[in-house]
Amino acid sequence: MKNVYIETYGCALNKADTFIMETLLEKEGYKFVEKPEDADIIIINTCVVRLETEERMKQRIKELNKFSSNKKFIVAGCMSSAEPATVLSIAPNASLVGPQAVERILEVVKSSERKIILDGDKASVTPRLFEGKIAIIPLADGCAGNCSFCITKLARRKLRSYPLREIVESAKYAVLNGAKEIELTGQDTAAYGLDLGGTIRLPDVVSKVAEIDGDFMIRIGMMTPEQAMRILDDLIEVLKNPKVYKFIHLPVQSGDDRVLKLMNRKYTVDEYRQIVTEIRNKIPFVNITTDIIIGHPGEDEEAFNNTILLMKELRFERVHLAMYSIRPNTKSASLPQIPDSIKKKRMQIANKVYEDVAYSVHNEYVGTISRVITTELGRKGSVIGRTINYIPVVIKNENAQLGKWYNVKITEASFYDLRGVLV
Repeated sequence: MKNVYIETYGCALNKADTFIMETLLEKEGYKFVEKPEDADIIIINTCVVRLETEERMKQRIKELNKFSSNKKFIVAGCMSSAEPATVLSIAPNASLVGPQAVERILEVVKSSERKIILDGDKASVTPRLFEGKIAIIPLADGCAGNCSFCITKLARRKLRSYPLREIVESAKYAVLNGAKEIELTGQDTAAYGLDLGGTIRLPDVVSKVAEIDGDFMIRIGMMTPEQAMRILDDLIEVLKNPKVYKFIHLPVQSGDDRVLKLMNRKYTVDEYRQIVTEIRNKIPFVNITTDIIIGHPGEDEEAFNNTILLMKELRFERVHLAMYSIRPNTKSASLPQIPDSIKKKRMQIANKVYEDVAYSVHNEYVGTISRVITTELGRKGSVIGRTINYIPVVIKNENAQLGKWYNVKITEASFYDLRGVLV
């Protein structure tokens, strides 16, 4: 038996990839350890979505490579596939496993030689492992788009949807083993099935998972507006299911049509606005979370102000704000760049608007009683639950247990979360 140490960075899809690798390794009798020095095999599952993330990956690869003189060192994830030469310049003896080749991890682990496997076949293995009360299950990886700023497209080159049967079996296993939240994840969950002929779509998958017996909730992962438009009516219907969080992660990226065109996004601001309006009209308490890039090439003051106006108009419960950073081998990297000083100033303005809007939204809950399911441990003995529309609630009560439904009186609000006590 050999010991394996795995470090994981990045998005939910990366975490799902790690669970797939762990599922395959555990089945073959490998044991997982908490420290790299105790391992025979070291795996780092990397992220490279932003410049600062890439720098962190480079540093961590260097640090872990120091342990690898008598160990097998494997660099997995998006950096291995998008920038293999960079990885090998830091760790020349490392094996590389691309994010669409995680199902071949045993081939790499068992090999006596260095292996470089960056691509895989059809996605077929879903995880049978998870942590705590949240099970992350991938629907698909890759996407149908080609955004100008995105390096992930270079790492996950093609859309690969997982078989419906595998997704459902993975969810059944998780629920039987205590999971209270099933997170169905992907780069673009609404693109599910396009590579399978379009006969099975995201709403079909969610409906099948919701049929599983048990007390659990389903969180639908991020989707692009153009793919959401394609399935909007059925998506709204499935969101009405009592086992589905009233939550949509719908990145707009910019509130300006000209910038969206430069980004190669396949929708207009007005189309995005129409999607949000229709969902909110039919599901009044829905939580619509978005992503916005500040300082993308071509974003002048007017475009930035349009983005700020959209944030105020649509009153997003949460906004993942990111300052644009150059990603190698992407189209946006070749465009005239906005000075960092301007980007930083705009980020400060956007952050303030986001915090003000989100606090205003959350403050409306103060004094009310919310039904909450607990899924995570917080700090100082607190427990974190989620409302039916997926807003985090910090419960200041040591009697609260994980995996339970509680009625919680909301006593405080911040831009990030709610706080309350059991009633």
